[in-house]
Amino acid sequence: MTVVDTGNTVIPMTTISFKVTDAEARRIRQMARDEQLTLSEFLRRKASGVAVTPTKPERVRCEFTGAMIFAPLSNHPPLTNEAVKELSADFP
Repeated sequence: MTVVDTGNTVIPMTTISFKVTDAEARRIRQMARDEQLTLSEFLRRKASGVAVTPTKPERVRCEFTGAMIFAPLSNHPPLTNEAVKELSADFP
């Protein structure tokens, strides 16, 4: 069998459709826009129970360099040199 690389990366997927009223469709589309997601991704996340609402990270000035950097998320500790060393210890 000969495989020809056409550069097309389409992954075959099943399509699911269902009926909603016009008002429901508007509401669902608006909710997806509010979360900055495509309609498909919004519905996938709702169906799978994944509740991820994207938030724009806050930018702060680094006290050491003066550069603008991303602040840690409110539910995460600040990233330290020690934490980076620990995270990268498993890399080859």
